[in-house]
Amino acid sequence: MPFRGGTAPGRRVLLPRRLAAALTVLLLLVLAACGGSEPRSASPSSGPTSSSPTTSAAPDPAALLEAQLDAVLAGMDRRRQVAQLFVVGVPAADPSDAGTAFIRDTGVGGVFLRGRSAAAATDLAAVTAAWAALTPGLRAWVAVDQEGGAVQTLSGPGFADLPPAVEQGALPPDQLAQLGDGLGASLAAAGITLDLAPVADVVPAGSERRNEPIGAFGRQYGATAAAVVPAAGAVLDGLAAHGVTATVKHFPGLGRVVGNTDDSAGVVDTVTTRDDEQVAVFGTLAASPAAPFVMTSSATYALIDPDAPAAFSPVVVTDLLRGELGFAGVVISDDLGAARAVQDIPPGERAVRFLAAGGTLVLTVTPAVLPAMMDAVLARADADPAFAAQVDAAVRTALRAKVTGGLLA
Repeated sequence: MPFRGGTAPGRRVLLPRRLAAALTVLLLLVLAACGGSEPRSASPSSGPTSSSPTTSAAPDPAALLEAQLDAVLAGMDRRRQVAQLFVVGVPAADPSDAGTAFIRDTGVGGVFLRGRSAAAATDLAAVTAAWAALTPGLRAWVAVDQEGGAVQTLSGPGFADLPPAVEQGALPPDQLAQLGDGLGASLAAAGITLDLAPVADVVPAGSERRNEPIGAFGRQYGATAAAVVPAAGAVLDGLAAHGVTATVKHFPGLGRVVGNTDDSAGVVDTVTTRDDEQVAVFGTLAASPAAPFVMTSSATYALIDPDAPAAFSPVVVTDLLRGELGFAGVVISDDLGAARAVQDIPPGERAVRFLAAGGTLVLTVTPAVLPAMMDAVLARADADPAFAAQVDAAVRTALRAKVTGGLLA
């Protein structure tokens, strides 16, 4: 998310290890079941057994996955299904009770540690392990903003003091790979499963100070797409190597804006087009085998869709990101709870508009708006079959990502 000042060439190809393990287990179960079944008796006209070899079709991993999702969904009522589409803020400094209540009582898809914490990784691991035990078959995402520099949720023992992205991007490739690996290892050790990083926004050279949400804090990996892609990609790989899902943000790019959507309304990008290099960066990184999420911006893009902020724009999310760039994974919103950019829209309508645009996970750092958001989504789905189908698709996308991330047993 934009920061509040007060608070592919040469890359390794990675298959997320938890996804590989999950598919392997599913395949073994099916093969064992096939091997243990009784053979059918040959009919008199079938000829000698020796001339009739037995064949069996190989199980389809994709079909097995969809069958698994069907079984999970069948055990959830509609409200619990919709709850999977929300990631809700809990105080990073004291997350235990709030996180427990949301995970146990509402079944939300995830919690986000908002603010800052100096807790040790071992202490946080005890909290996240207790959360995982609440819903062992369908765990909630535990998310943080762990970028580096001014944007680092966790800073206690066990977490490195990360430099800002602009300095990370200047590191030699081996050193950046080491940093990314260390980042992934530290978050995994604490039970963090989702990092709302890396920033993929391209901030043109010379405009850094004017770019309030990114450049002013050195959150960019470089001034060109050629610099951003390999640097952000190294962080993606480092997170994925330890089973932590990354999030590339803020689509289609906040590197050209002036205002910060966290504390300003009406932030507009008047430069970026559909074929801009800033947009292409997201397409490249989103296609990574690391299977990252993509976070939408809450700014409006005058040359792409002047009629709606990116988070509420089917043109941006469905046509551009999903259609032209081919991204089929999780699209998560920037904060739709406290951000000034969305305050003129009722909370429930924010969630509805984001999902109708093609989004998957609604992020709100303000937990008080969650009931209104869920009620609005359920009401709209009951009244609008087309929207209901979009909700169904979003739930499946959200759960499919949990299989990939090792959160769905």
